[in-house]
Amino acid sequence: MATVIRLMRGGRKKKPYYRIVVQDGRTRTRGREIDTLGVYHPTARPEPVSEVNAVKALDWLRLGATPSDTVRAVFSKLGIMKHFHEGTSPEEAVALAKDAPVVAKGYNAPPPPKPAAPPVVEAAPEAEAAPEAEAAAEAEAAPVAEAVEAVEEKAE
Repeated sequence: MATVIRLMRGGRKKKPYYRIVVQDGRTRTRGREIDTLGVYHPTARPEPVSEVNAVKALDWLRLGATPSDTVRAVFSKLGIMKHFHEGTSPEEAVALAKDAPVVAKGYNAPPPPKPAAPPVVEAAPEAEAAPEAEAAAEAEAAPVAEAVEAVEEKAE
């Protein structure tokens, strides 16, 4: 029996998701499936998702199942085709891939403005203020002390 690994569409209009299935190659696309290997959800938000049982997929590939072009691309992205060509088996049974987040096209409103932070006023600690206060007091007392000395000299 010629088996084919292909996508079987589900979902509603303009919101497709696909099941990756193994079918007899001589039947129609919407026909009976032999096995289900995983899902491929290209329109998922915020990230497209591909999830495949890698062990089952490799077993079917080794038995001679032919993947469709899209399934081959998904398998390549997940690393299943590399395992198939090298003859190795994956460490994890389920291969999962999430693509980069999808950027919505069209008008995106600018983010709201951030409130301005209040200015920070640092208060000087008392220990630092004390030497400054003493220096100011001495500066004020110096002319007074000179005047007192001058008066005392005249009085003598």
